[in-house]
Amino acid sequence: MTNPMIAGLLLAAGGGRRLGGRPKALLDHQGRPLVEHAVRVLREGGCTRVHVVLGADADAVREKASLPGCVLIDNPEWAEGMGSSLRAGLASLREDAADADAALVSLVDQPGIGPAAVARVHAAYRSPATLAAAAYDGERGHPVLFGSDHWAGIAASAVGDRGARAYLKEHAAHIALVECGDVAQAYDIDTPADLIHLE
Repeated sequence: MTNPMIAGLLLAAGGGRRLGGRPKALLDHQGRPLVEHAVRVLREGGCTRVHVVLGADADAVREKASLPGCVLIDNPEWAEGMGSSLRAGLASLREDAADADAALVSLVDQPGIGPAAVARVHAAYRSPATLAAAAYDGERGHPVLFGSDHWAGIAASAVGDRGARAYLKEHAAHIALVECGDVAQAYDIDTPADLIHLE
């Protein structure tokens, strides 16, 4: 398929409960809010259109982060977990006039995943029926790519903090795993000890 529209979907709503309530989107990385880095990674990896789901301190993120050209989505139910943010993001994509063929989903708290991994998963797109995910030593991780045929099913199953896990488990045989362990590190920024990964 020539020039499919693959939109980036960044989940950036977390309140950083284990970080003492510091919203992850606003953590400092290379002198700027972490959410800016995550958006740049999606764009450099091939996503020209980026939707960003905000939650904790959304007003402060809008004020402090420079996110030109992004579609910003407020998720008032962010405290329920990642599932609510995924549902909000997919709903935004369905309403977007850009009419994306797929969503490439990444998490704001994984700065070890850069444009090279995003580009590899982006390149795995074949049709709106595509399911693809980065793998690290064979284990599925982020980013993940959901062809638009799957959005309704993913949204229906995305509850709590599990995101698309249940849907992906059910469709495991159809997921194209894209090894990225040689170009990325899939750690999360969850606790104060993890802040060592931020510069």
